[in-house]
Amino acid sequence: MSRPTTKQDLIEAASTQFDKIWKMIGRMSEVEQNAPFDFDENFLQKQKAAHWVRDKNLRDVLIHLYEWHQLLLNWVKSNQNKEAKAFLPAPYNWKTYPQMNVWFWEKHQSTTYAKSQKMLKDSHAEVMALIETLSNDELFAKNHFSWTGTSTLGSYCVSTTSSHYDWAITKIKQYIKSYKS
Repeated sequence: MSRPTTKQDLIEAASTQFDKIWKMIGRMSEVEQNAPFDFDENFLQKQKAAHWVRDKNLRDVLIHLYEWHQLLLNWVKSNQNKEAKAFLPAPYNWKTYPQMNVWFWEKHQSTTYAKSQKMLKDSHAEVMALIETLSNDELFAKNHFSWTGTSTLGSYCVSTTSSHYDWAITKIKQYIKSYKS
């Protein structure tokens, strides 16, 4: 699926990929949904991305998506209310955001898997409702909002929805594969 460049494509991609996540999860047993990830050591050694070690179970993946939704929602709301705010909260920046992801992970170690499901479903609905309120130009015209810098608001929306959902799907598929073997 190509990266969305219109409001309609964004809505379709986000909805499609989100549904794929829940279909995959729905095909898993309750035991599989709650089991820790047990990726093969050889597989992990070949991975460069920190999330392969950071996320220990399905809850961690769902919470990661939820927290990135919160970044988007809080950023847009603040800036729409004329309160200048960066997308990433201080002290994080685009070079240090992996540490922010670890902070999200630590913050939710007592969150239950059931609660993480509800949190993600609710935040996805909020993000989709936000997208619905915006025009195609507000989402994808360059320089429409000064606070989006050189990117478009739509680019941030894509990153926190369909692109992030693609990441989750890949991770869940790998977990299912490792669980079955």
